[in-house]
Amino acid sequence: MSSSDPDVPFERLAELDKLIHEPARLSILTALSSCGEADFTFLRRLTGLTRGNLSSHLSRLEDAGLVDVDKSFEDKTPVTTVSLSEEGRRTIVRYWDDLQALRDEADQWDADDLDSTT
Repeated sequence: MSSSDPDVPFERLAELDKLIHEPARLSILTALSSCGEADFTFLRRLTGLTRGNLSSHLSRLEDAGLVDVDKSFEDKTPVTTVSLSEEGRRTIVRYWDDLQALRDEADQWDADDLDSTT
């Protein structure tokens, strides 16, 4: 059996996009897919990440073109607003669709099928 065996969905979990699959980034992208945009403080509270950790993950997502980060000032106070880019929206939808398909296949998978091929 090769790792590309279409009848074994578990091996394909390792092929998920690691940029998105990382829990903190997945949390950020999922939150943004629900609310559209959020400020830095809201995302920090929602995800439980430290400022530095959230900033680092946002930089990775921004570099990949998945989020847009807007920095501005309100009454001399810096405000950072984050939103999903169009690519980010497509990517997170595709990620969840792929994960659901793998889950559905895993639910249907029968270990006896693997035993009969070896």
